Amino acid sequence: MLKFVKHTMDTISGIEIFPIISLIIFFTFFMGLLLWVSKSSKTYINHVENLPFEDEK
Repeated sequence: MLKFVKHTMDTISGIEIFPIISLIIFFTFFMGLLLWVSKSSKTYINHVENLPFEDEK
């Protein structure tokens, strides 16, 4: 099975760009998430932290 997939991947031209694009998307997403978490205010974090414990209104 792996030989079949490897042969198919070798015959597709320009496929070597897809792992690079995937890595860039992965890195960008998690760096953006890290920035968002570091810049969010403490009051917002406390509010979101306590949401599951609040009664419905």
